Amino acid sequence: MAESKSKRQKLFAENDAVVDRINHFSRFLDLHKAPYLQTCRITYDFADCCSDLVDTWVNNVAAREVEELDLVINRDNDEWKPLELPHRVYYCKTLVVLKLLGRIMIDPPPSFQFPSLKKLGLFRLAYKSNSFFRLLSGCPVLEDLSFEREYSEGVNNYKICVPTLKSLSISQYDCVQFDYDNEINPDNELNYKLEIHAPAIEYFQFNGHLGDIIFLKELGNLVHADINICTFEAGEHWEEECYADRVFKLLDTLYNAKLLSFFSGYSKCLSNGCTYPSQFQNLEQLDFIVNTWNWHMLQALLKNSPNLKVLDVTNKKSPADPVCLSSHLETFYFNEVKGLEHEMEFVKYILKEASILKRPMTCLLTVNKVYFFDWCELQFSGIRPPLLNMTMCQACLFPPFAFLV
Repeated sequence: MAESKSKRQKLFAENDAVVDRINHFSRFLDLHKAPYLQTCRITYDFADCCSDLVDTWVNNVAAREVEELDLVINRDNDEWKPLELPHRVYYCKTLVVLKLLGRIMIDPPPSFQFPSLKKLGLFRLAYKSNSFFRLLSGCPVLEDLSFEREYSEGVNNYKICVPTLKSLSISQYDCVQFDYDNEINPDNELNYKLEIHAPAIEYFQFNGHLGDIIFLKELGNLVHADINICTFEAGEHWEEECYADRVFKLLDTLYNAKLLSFFSGYSKCLSNGCTYPSQFQNLEQLDFIVNTWNWHMLQALLKNSPNLKVLDVTNKKSPADPVCLSSHLETFYFNEVKGLEHEMEFVKYILKEASILKRPMTCLLTVNKVYFFDWCELQFSGIRPPLLNMTMCQACLFPPFAFLV
């Protein structure tokens, strides 16, 4: 009984402390009369979220000609309706950076504009019908967009039409999807469609489950692409084929990149067929995570990358078929080598093909066990070409240890 009373007293004390902090922040905003505020970050992290209170705070900040606004709304119960972003924000002409995260509903007014906004972050938000497109349409000078689709209630079609955009980062994760007008939305999360018209993109990042992503214009200015696709568990054979086609189609669009980091996921459907453009003519560095199902993708990339200088391959099995190396290759990394037969055959092939090199190449292998070193030295000693500098080191070994072949 005494313990229960003590817990209640502690809870009341914590609640009083929270109320004190809220009141203190409210008084601070009321007393702060300066007309200009450069940066404001507000995180409201309680279950009992008072929308009127947050409205008051945000409206107060927006009136100060704020340049950077970072608003985070967390609620313990995901089924609660999100807090609607105060309309005063949409008329803040001075905003340069806007980041929104959590249980926030986006519903822009019919006529608005962010004339100065260059960086926009939209993370796990909720959207009214067509509000995502309307929001971006009001950003005429936007250069950097980060978009995390998780709490995408009832919305499966997105359009990004921003001619000025230079950096685009997209994340997509599993979630329970709610539609606050029609309760539960039965649509599969993987069925979302994203149309992108942003020909000025220089950096593109994707992380998560891959939907139907369509680039309406080729990415002629692309410099760096970073792709990490989550594993897909298909229920039907046609779903597997559709998903594999999406992966290959996305890779096709990235052929102008100079630096490409790519992981296709572990789906078996990836082992059947692929299409590539004739050349990844500009590709100089390729970071590729391999597994049983995507070795042929690595092979095709290497065959179509005549100017490749750096190849960084991480783990799993090597291909049975040969790989055509670029004569411009300067660096080859192979991480987490376990000494498996297929891994050794792959490295042997790289060493043999290195005879076509026009300049010296650095080869760095990270192995898991010290006893691999002597064995690897014996395996590779007779096939190392004169232009190859090869180093092996043990991953996570302290102090650092390396062996030069």
